[in-house]
Amino acid sequence: MECNVGKTEQVVRVIIALVAAWLGYKYSAWWYVLTAVGILTAAMRFCPLTHLLGINTCKN
Repeated sequence: MECNVGKTEQVVRVIIALVAAWLGYKYSAWWYVLTAVGILTAAMRFCPLTHLLGINTCKN
């Protein structure tokens, strides 16, 4: 898999995932799904949705 998530987007994804984790703890467990997606795509630096849309924020 080729990198398509840049550093700034990676940080934003982690922040959103942390907020989603807090929402999951506070309100409903389904927010943990968003947490997992955010952490996984940030860690792998690859997002299938942006790949399908042809978006690449990763600088080579």
